[in-house]
Amino acid sequence: MRRRKGHVYLVGAGPGDPDLVTVKASKILAKAEVVVYDRLVAGALLNLVPKTAEKIFVGKETGWHNITQGRINKILIAAARSGRDVVRLKGGDPFLFSRGGEEAQALRRAGIGFTIVPGVPSPVAVPAYAGIPLTHRKYASSVVFVTGHEASSKKYDRVNWKKLATAVDTIVILMGTKRIREIAEKLIKGGCPRSCSAAMIERGTTKHQRTIIGTLGNIAGKAASHKITPPAIIVIGDVVKLRRRLHWFTIEH
Repeated sequence: MRRRKGHVYLVGAGPGDPDLVTVKASKILAKAEVVVYDRLVAGALLNLVPKTAEKIFVGKETGWHNITQGRINKILIAAARSGRDVVRLKGGDPFLFSRGGEEAQALRRAGIGFTIVPGVPSPVAVPAYAGIPLTHRKYASSVVFVTGHEASSKKYDRVNWKKLATAVDTIVILMGTKRIREIAEKLIKGGCPRSCSAAMIERGTTKHQRTIIGTLGNIAGKAASHKITPPAIIVIGDVVKLRRRLHWFTIEH
């Protein structure tokens, strides 16, 4: 008898608050046979998984990799080939700075069927929890999402920070905590005023969320003095000024 071929679901777990997971993601988790999950996935979401399901932690963080991406791809393929339905549970959205595209490519090459389940992206949800709207008719008509941590194999930044400095109204940076001083200097050199409002939001949408407010010229120093650590999202632009009236989830820092 021919073995049934499994299926892989690339599922976005959202930004941290487990209540922000989508209905579709919850339904898929409830019938999962294997769950391969990341470090930033809320632990409460694993309670939705059947007790009989195999749970595989493949957490990664800057400067330390528990399992390589290549190994993760092999785990997904092997589990699906064993005839089981696999959930690849990823923080935020699987196709936004999350290597979901790379995993989908590996599955396609291996002949494994997959489904993409979008999640609430952290660069949208985290500023909202900090009371910072990314666009506003009086302050910003454009927004860009940028990674502050590019692949180590690249010889230079693909992000042209100097051009980006005056190209859009709001800049949202993921994975840029350790490079904030360098990034700020590049944006200033590109023409963004040192006085431009800036915010850093640590562990957004969770009970540990902290937000610091400053300017492009002093945000790196404030981040250091407050000992802000990853995961944190950086927002640069006039919309940050709205936090003073719109913050609702945490107290001011």
